[in-house]
Amino acid sequence: MTAPTVLDVRDLHVSYADASGAALPVVRGVGFSLRRGEVLGLVGESGAGKTATALALLGLLPPGARTSGSARLLGTELIGLPVRELAGLRGRRIAMVFQDPLAAFNPAQRVGDQIGEALRIHQRPRPQRESVRRRVLELLEGVRVPDPVRSARSYPHELSGGLRQRAMIAMAIANDPDVIVADEPTSALDATVQAQVLDALDSARRATGAALLLVSHDLGVIAGAADRVAVMYAGRIVETAPVDALFAAPRMPYTLGLLGSVPRLDTAVPLTPVPGVPPAPGRAGPGCAFAPRCPLASATCLEVEPELTGAQDHLAACVRPGALAGRSATDLFPASAPARRIPPGGAPLLRVTGLAKSYPLPGRPAARLRRRPEGTRLAVERVDLEVRRGETVALVGESGSGKTSTLMEIIALGPPESGSIEIAGYDTSALSRSDVRRLRGSVQILVQDPMASLDPRMRVADLVAEPLRAQRFPRDAIAARVPELLRRVGLEAADAELRPHRFSGGQRQRIALARALAVGPELLLLDEPVSALDVSVQAGILDLLRRLREGHGPACLFVTHDLAVVRQIADRVVVMYGGRTVESGSVADVFDRPRHPYTRALLSAVPLPDPPAERARARIVLPGEPPGAAERSAGCRFRGRCPVYATLGAERTRCERETPVPVGADPLAGHTAACHFPHGTEGASLRLGSEPEEHPPVR
Repeated sequence: MTAPTVLDVRDLHVSYADASGAALPVVRGVGFSLRRGEVLGLVGESGAGKTATALALLGLLPPGARTSGSARLLGTELIGLPVRELAGLRGRRIAMVFQDPLAAFNPAQRVGDQIGEALRIHQRPRPQRESVRRRVLELLEGVRVPDPVRSARSYPHELSGGLRQRAMIAMAIANDPDVIVADEPTSALDATVQAQVLDALDSARRATGAALLLVSHDLGVIAGAADRVAVMYAGRIVETAPVDALFAAPRMPYTLGLLGSVPRLDTAVPLTPVPGVPPAPGRAGPGCAFAPRCPLASATCLEVEPELTGAQDHLAACVRPGALAGRSATDLFPASAPARRIPPGGAPLLRVTGLAKSYPLPGRPAARLRRRPEGTRLAVERVDLEVRRGETVALVGESGSGKTSTLMEIIALGPPESGSIEIAGYDTSALSRSDVRRLRGSVQILVQDPMASLDPRMRVADLVAEPLRAQRFPRDAIAARVPELLRRVGLEAADAELRPHRFSGGQRQRIALARALAVGPELLLLDEPVSALDVSVQAGILDLLRRLREGHGPACLFVTHDLAVVRQIADRVVVMYGGRTVESGSVADVFDRPRHPYTRALLSAVPLPDPPAERARARIVLPGEPPGAAERSAGCRFRGRCPVYATLGAERTRCERETPVPVGADPLAGHTAACHFPHGTEGASLRLGSEPEEHPPVR
C-alpha cells in the first residue's frame, strides 16, 4: 500500500530583490511531493536554489523575498500563511535541521532548555518541568548523544560540531513532526562525525515516521540515504527519479556531469569536471539554462526551456534525454589524461620526526609553554612523516587531530617545540636568516579559504606577483611570468586586471595556486584546498593539481579529511588521531588493507556515490568524541572508541598502559601502524613496539 502524501509542492517561485529593487528569480517553478517516511534528496551546485526552496517551506526566507506557488502540508497551504499560524506549525508539523547549528542555537541558553522550549511551546496541556527534562534526555539519547545529561546542561559553544548537530536533530523531532527538512546537515563535518549524524537522522526519521527532505551537495550521502532524488540547476528541478535509477542511468547531461565529478573511495577514476559556471540569478537565457555548458546542446536548446518529461517516475528537463543512453561522463566531458610523472625517489624533501606542539589554554601565560604545564593544550604529540621529491602525501584525520597544526609548524621554518623538521636537507631549528629567505621560496602553502589569503584591494596581477617581488625577481621577468602562471592554472591573462571578488570560489583557489607556484616551489603545502567547493569545481581543482605533478612538479603535503579525494590525488597517506601518527603507507596499502581500527572506521564512514554498493557496506560508527587536546591519558588515545579494545579481555591492560608506536607490517613497503592489535583480537599475540609513558595512567 502506497504511503500517503504529507507534503505537496507545486510551481514554487522565490525571488530576491537586487540593489535597484528588481526581482532576481532564485527558485523557478519547483514541484515535488513527499510521502510519509520517504527521503527525497535535493542536490545541485551552490546557487541552484536548494536552500531557498527549503527555507520557503517554513517561511524563513530573508526580508524582501517574494514567494508564490503552493506547498501543502497535509492539506494546509504554507505559502502565504499568516506568520502566527505558520509559527504554530514550525517545530510541530514541519521542522528544520540547519547547516550551521551554532548559528541556529541561542548561544545564551543551555542546549537542554532550548530543546525543552520546543516541547513547552507546542504541547498542550503544557508539560511540567520534570517531564520536559526527562523527555529532553530521552531525545538526546535517541539521537545517540553519548552523555545526555552533560550535553543538556551545556551551552552550544561547549559542544562539538557533531554533538550540536545531533542536539538540533533532537529538537527537530521533539514534537514528532510530519516533515523534517535537513539543509546540508553534514557538509562541515568529518566523515566519522557525518556517519554519526546520518545515523542519528535516520533513527529519528524511523522513530517519528516523518518524511525527510535532505538538501545536500554530497552525492555519496544521497546515494546511501535517499529513496528519490531531485537535481536542481539554475532554480529549477532538471531531473528527478528513484535513487537507483538516477545514479545508474541519468537522462540529463548535467546530472551525468555531477556524477562524473564525484571522487570515489573504492577506486581512482578520471574525474570529469563540468566546464563553465552556473548562471547567476536572473541571467539564465531564454532556452535551457545548462545549454552554455552542455556538449549536446543544439539550436533548439538555446531557444526553448525544456519541461520535465519522461516515463513513469523518471523525469528530465532535456530535449534529448535518450542521447545519454550507454554513455559515461567521460564520453561527454573532458577527463585529464594520466600524468606523465617521474617516479618519486631519492632523499626525502621533507622529514618530520617526533614533532610536538602545545598552545596555552586561555588565561595561561605563553612563557610557560615549553614546560608543558597542565595549562597547555597539546595539539600535536608525536608526528612522523616524509615527503619525497615529486610525491604527494596526504595527511588525514578528524578535526582536532593536529593536521593543520603540523602544517603550520612546517611552514613556520623555525625551531619546533619538540622533535625535528628537515626541508631539503636543512634542519629548521638551525636556520640562519638567509637560509629562511632561500627556503621561503621553496615552500609555499595553499589554504582552505582563498579569500582569507587574497587581499581584496589588490589586482590579481599584483597578488600573483607578490612572492616574486619578495624574492627580488626583475620587473620584466615578473611581467612575463604572471600571464604564464594564470594560463597554467586555467585562467585568462586578462583576469590579471580584476580583483578577487569578481571570481567564483574555484577561480579564487586557482588564483591562490598561481601565486603559490610563482617562485617555483619544491614543496607545496595544501590545507583542505577543495573542502569548501562544489563537487564539479572540486573536480577541476583536483584535475589541475594532478597535472601539476607532471615532469618535475612540486612535491605536495595534502591535508584533508576527505579520503575519497586522497584516493584520487595521493601516492601515500599518513593518518593522524589525537595528535599522533597512527598509520602510514601507500594509498593502495592503507585503503585496501588498513591495519589500525581508526583507519578502518574512517574508510567505512566515507559514502560511495553508488546506491547498491553503499547500502551493502558495513559501516563502523564510532562512539563518543575524539579526545580534547588538553586531555592527557596513558596508553592508546583511541581505546575509548576502539571496537577492537571493546572485545579484549585481560589483554586490554596493554592498551591502557602502553602507548603504541608505528611498527611496519611490511618494512619494504613502508606500511606502518601504531596499534598493539592491528588485526583485531587475533593479533593479540603480536608483540608490537611501545614507548615509555610520560603521564600517569588515567583512573
